[in-house]
Amino acid sequence: MNFFKILGVNFILIALVVIGVFMGASFLLNSYTRHGDSLTVPDLRGLNVNDAIHLLEDKKLRYLVSDSLYFEDKPKLSVLEQNPAANSNVKEGRCIYLTINTNQIPTVAIPDVLDASYRQAEAMLKNAGLKVGNIIYKPDFAKDVVLEISHLNTKILPGTKIGKGTAIDLILGTGLTNEVVDLPNLIGLTIDEARNLLHSSSLNIGSIVALGGISDSTTAKVVRQNPAFTEGATINGGQSVDLFIKQ
Repeated sequence: MNFFKILGVNFILIALVVIGVFMGASFLLNSYTRHGDSLTVPDLRGLNVNDAIHLLEDKKLRYLVSDSLYFEDKPKLSVLEQNPAANSNVKEGRCIYLTINTNQIPTVAIPDVLDASYRQAEAMLKNAGLKVGNIIYKPDFAKDVVLEISHLNTKILPGTKIGKGTAIDLILGTGLTNEVVDLPNLIGLTIDEARNLLHSSSLNIGSIVALGGISDSTTAKVVRQNPAFTEGATINGGQSVDLFIKQ
């Protein structure tokens, strides 16, 4: 009889120990995983990466810059993408992966646009991440064909590495050197509008003279040109026209 009593007591003690161990393990596991407790991921897109990092650290979230891209029209070192996405529910300590806009302009190779037409060269430069800068004409039998390329008044060669988004100047042929074209009326146009009209007439834009203070050159208008426009006036192809602009 005493044996069975002892056995019963031992069984109860064993059961209590097992239950205690199970409850302790559950408590520790819940404490470790913070079961049912989650954090909301903030929207970091557009923030400077340092501000984004401070915000994540305040929320006890980890971070890793997993990729960097380059967009000229976005602030340097700003967050472009994040994973997990904004407003996701995650556990404390979760790692948030960031893609940022690098402040280092990547370089690209200038495509071989020599002997290409203007339209072809424009498309090739755009596909390479570059822009067309100034259009300069010089006498040559090949009309609107790229004879040379330059940057900052320095001749460069195809294949040269240059910053993405850089404007490349194109030197085009005027066609027949004795070609005479109508002198366009540039009064009232912006610089870009005047440049495009001159280009369509195989003419160059010459000096740009500001009359008075210019706060925004993109909106300033041409108030005078040299040679001056008159009805029926003509000019040799490839010549330059000076612009006088005013805000």
